Amino acid sequence: MMDKNKKFDAVKMMRDIRETLSEKYWKHPDVLKKEMDAVRKKYQSKLLPLK
Repeated sequence: MMDKNKKFDAVKMMRDIRETLSEKYWKHPDVLKKEMDAVRKKYQSKLLPLK
């Protein structure tokens, strides 16, 4: 049986985050593309394949 009085609910937190991001990007795909491009640029050097 699950403990209903737990202090931290990770599943609820992830649902809230997903809902917030959904509301932010649903009608603004241009904002999503801009932010994703920035992330790709920032981490591109770390994602290059090893030789």
